[in-house]
Amino acid sequence: MAYEWVDDDRAVISARYDRLAGLIPFFEWVLFLPRGLRKAAVERLALRAGDRVLEVGCGTGRNFHHLYAAVGPSGHIDGIDISPGMLRKAGELCEQRRWNNVGLIEADAADFAAPTPLDGVLFALSYNTIPHHLTVLHRVWSALRCGGRMVIMDAKLPPGAAGHVILPFSVWLMKRTLLGNPHIQPWRHLEALAGKVEMEEYLFGSYYICSAVKP
Repeated sequence: MAYEWVDDDRAVISARYDRLAGLIPFFEWVLFLPRGLRKAAVERLALRAGDRVLEVGCGTGRNFHHLYAAVGPSGHIDGIDISPGMLRKAGELCEQRRWNNVGLIEADAADFAAPTPLDGVLFALSYNTIPHHLTVLHRVWSALRCGGRMVIMDAKLPPGAAGHVILPFSVWLMKRTLLGNPHIQPWRHLEALAGKVEMEEYLFGSYYICSAVKP
């Protein structure tokens, strides 16, 4: 069927995002990313000065400003991404802003030994692009301290008939651009781990932030 999804391998994803590294602001504009959504996602982490936070799929570092404001110079931000092109942009940003407490790791998150304990974990427009997302989710959840928070912010199909109408086009568009699987429902995966998830929707249900506290 036209709306079925087949995951690409890691090399294809890395190469695609290398090419898109300079176009992320453009895609945010074209895909109507709600203003303030990144900041709201970081706020749901409830970070404090001195905390350690991991962003999985940090890309060019567009959330680092908010993360740095939350943990301060005494905290630490770890950003992991499979794309060297994305991380080059993130490194340039950190150098410009003189953020000395940001560690950038080029790796597949499924193979990454996250530092423990983490006070927060953030997936921002990245979870749906990871073909082995459940493996990654369980790996970083195990590194999160009890009482720590995980937040997943991403796009999704709007509810009801509109979602069914949009699905074929969404699959077509994502396969040619950002490789985000529209079938994935991360809030269900997070709920299976945490038992309880807070869910907020934006732009008529096209974007969301889901968050949970590790018991």
